[in-house]
Amino acid sequence: MRADALTIYDTPNQTITKMPILAAEPHLFPETLFDRASEASDEDACWWVMYCLARQEKQLMRRLRALEVAHYCPLIAKRYRSPSGRIRTSHIPLFAGYTFVFGSNQDRYAAVATGCVSRCLEVADGALLRHDLQQIQELIALGRPLTPESRLLPGDRVRVGSGPFRGFEGVIIRRQNKTRLLVAVNYLQQGASMLLDDCQLEPL
Repeated sequence: MRADALTIYDTPNQTITKMPILAAEPHLFPETLFDRASEASDEDACWWVMYCLARQEKQLMRRLRALEVAHYCPLIAKRYRSPSGRIRTSHIPLFAGYTFVFGSNQDRYAAVATGCVSRCLEVADGALLRHDLQQIQELIALGRPLTPESRLLPGDRVRVGSGPFRGFEGVIIRRQNKTRLLVAVNYLQQGASMLLDDCQLEPL
C-alpha cells in the first residue's frame, strides 16, 4: 500500500476506498516574494490585506497562483484526533480570514474578482508589514510549533541572542510560568508565540 494514502475498511476483510493524505499547499508565491517586495519602489507595487470570505483563504491562494499574483498566507500544522482515533495533521491559516497580496492595483482587482474576498485595504507602511511577515515565514520554515495569538499583550521588547532563533525580535509574554516570545504582525494586532528560555533573550 502507498505510504501517502489512507485505506478505510468497512469490515476487517473489505476495503471501501483509499483516501490520499494531502501535503501542505504552497502559502508563499513566489518563493522570492519578500526579496522582491524589499526591492520594489512604491510606484511598482504595494501590499494589500485581503479579508477573505469564511474558509476561503486556500481557495484564494489557488486562484492567485493561477493568476501569478504575489501573495502570502502563513499556514501552520494542527494535529487532531479523528473519530476513528487516528492522529491527523491539517494545515490551517495562522491568521484566519487574512491573505496578503503584493502587487499593483490591477493585481488587487484580480484578487477581489476571484469571489473569495469580502474587502481589501492598502497597507500604509508596507516595509513594516513585510518585515513582520518575513519573520513569521522564517519561524514557520524552522519547524518550531507556533501558537496563534489573537491580541498583542504589554511586555518587554527583546531580541533572541542565542540559539536557532538568534536575531528574531518580539515581545515577552508569560503563561503558566513559561516564557514565550511573541512575534507580531502589527498591522493585524495578531501574532504567533513560541517557548524560549529566559537566558536566550536580551532587552532592546
